[in-house]
Amino acid sequence: MKRIGEYKKLFNIEKDIDLKELKSTYRNLVKEWHPDKFQKGDEKAVEAELMSRQIIDGYHFLVSIAPETKAANLDEYNETINSAIIDWQHKGMVLELTFLDGNTYEFFGVNKALFTKFYQSGTLTRFAKRNIFNTYTYRKIKKSEVEA
Repeated sequence: MKRIGEYKKLFNIEKDIDLKELKSTYRNLVKEWHPDKFQKGDEKAVEAELMSRQIIDGYHFLVSIAPETKAANLDEYNETINSAIIDWQHKGMVLELTFLDGNTYEFFGVNKALFTKFYQSGTLTRFAKRNIFNTYTYRKIKKSEVEA
């Protein structure tokens, strides 16, 4: 959740993510912080390099969790969450789930207590359907290697 907040702050987003506004803000930030604008060896050039990477990462991250992106990929998401969970990993407040079809999703805001209940449940997919899939912000981080 901290990461979402940082990127929203960087792009000056208050509530929901609008892809058109995000794209124009992204372009303006890239113009402002492009490393080629600064002299090599200048301390501002190093800062611009780091900032441009953060802007690019933030843009791709926010696009992946935008409501429009989720709506466009809803059928694929529903198909994936109906397959078995084969691997999981919890880092901080992020739960990473890998499914039998090869897709991997991140779910943001999943606390340690819920994660403990998740991995101790007898049926992971059933527990996740009831408590995680439709409750937490998610994004796809890895596509299946074999497309059907």
